[in-house]
Amino acid sequence: MSSQESAGGTKRKIWSMDPPPPPKKRSFAEMGKKVGQNKDHDFGGRALGDMKDSDEFAFLTYAACPTFTKEHKSLMSKTLTPELFEKLKNKKTSSGYTLSNCIQTGVETPHLGVGCTAGDEESFEVFKELLYPVISGWHGGYDAYTQIHPTDLEPSHVIFSDAQKAKFNAYVASTRIRAARNIRGYPLPAGSTPETAAAVEGLLKKTFMGLEGDLKGKYYPLGGMSPEDEQSLQDQGFLFQKPKTTNLLTNAGAARFWPDSRGIFHNENKTALCWCNEEDHCRIISMEDGGDVKAVFALFCALSEAMKASAEGAGAALMHSPALGYIGTCPSNLGTGMRASVMIKLPCLNDHVALLEQVCDAFDLQPRGSAGEHSAAVGAKWDVSNKQRIGFSEVQLAQKMIDGVSKVIEIEEKLAAGASVESIETSLGALRSSL
Repeated sequence: MSSQESAGGTKRKIWSMDPPPPPKKRSFAEMGKKVGQNKDHDFGGRALGDMKDSDEFAFLTYAACPTFTKEHKSLMSKTLTPELFEKLKNKKTSSGYTLSNCIQTGVETPHLGVGCTAGDEESFEVFKELLYPVISGWHGGYDAYTQIHPTDLEPSHVIFSDAQKAKFNAYVASTRIRAARNIRGYPLPAGSTPETAAAVEGLLKKTFMGLEGDLKGKYYPLGGMSPEDEQSLQDQGFLFQKPKTTNLLTNAGAARFWPDSRGIFHNENKTALCWCNEEDHCRIISMEDGGDVKAVFALFCALSEAMKASAEGAGAALMHSPALGYIGTCPSNLGTGMRASVMIKLPCLNDHVALLEQVCDAFDLQPRGSAGEHSAAVGAKWDVSNKQRIGFSEVQLAQKMIDGVSKVIEIEEKLAAGASVESIETSLGALRSSL
């Protein structure tokens, strides 16, 4: 039995002894609405049937270097010349990741700041003539051709005075430190297949089972989560959201076959979390209410070392190189892969967002809205973090965040006391040199 729709829009049943024929496979052009292409502008990409395509997503191929517009903000768009495009356009990694795959998110999502992604560890070698200049531009001139990335996961090396702690607790609602960790030998989410993503999840589940003591906890698969668990994790702000077309993940292809092989782990105290197969294979996260950055950093270091040991015990190695440090999907998350952030209330600077951005830039900080990148600051609460990830150790970046946010608080208090925006702008150079 099957049903057909009549001209009037109602369905009527028809009986048949034979099963209906299988649906005809339609081309991308016929389907027309696959995610991956900018809905408002044609930048030249064509869906030609990439082996990594999914039912809802089409990877695009660019026959020529895209014509970037004034809306394109990314370092990729400023680096990729027609000459460089021609040199790299036919190259691909052993997992099948191409230059077109690499640049798609930045071409089709013009507002992004980085604009390119890696589909596997090999991408950073095959496309390094594009990626290394982007890394340098994002990370303050870091030269991946010549520099070695330092590591320091010793919390006692961080300087955070009692006076700073008291000041942070007066302004900061919560502190969070996270980093990307990826498993060697498997494509990254932007270049994965359902099979490789499932294999990564399996290895991570073994890794989570190996965590002990204060880090012992439970893994919740996103696809098989009970409504009660999902609501609880959402209410606590732990559960990652399905990517939107405005962020890096969607047009990079990292949101394909959602929510399969994704999930979240957290310890019993809910201060240590791990996300599986979001932007990276794993995001490790330490978090607490209040502004005790040093305590949160100490937990982060413990989680990082435990994850490494547990992964190795499960037969896995992490993606890492002397020049690039820990390797991730986005060039913004290399090196330490670490983002140390505070959710801080800044009512005066919130009235002068351009000044806030200028101040944060002066101290190598990155401000985001309350719900993350490209969101509004609800209640004047801003997520402020270190901008750089590579070329500095974990301790150095935690220190840069502490010192920079201390200056942000100082400026907030000056504005509250009646200082003008112009006087703050004039003093920025001296404030920066005082660090």
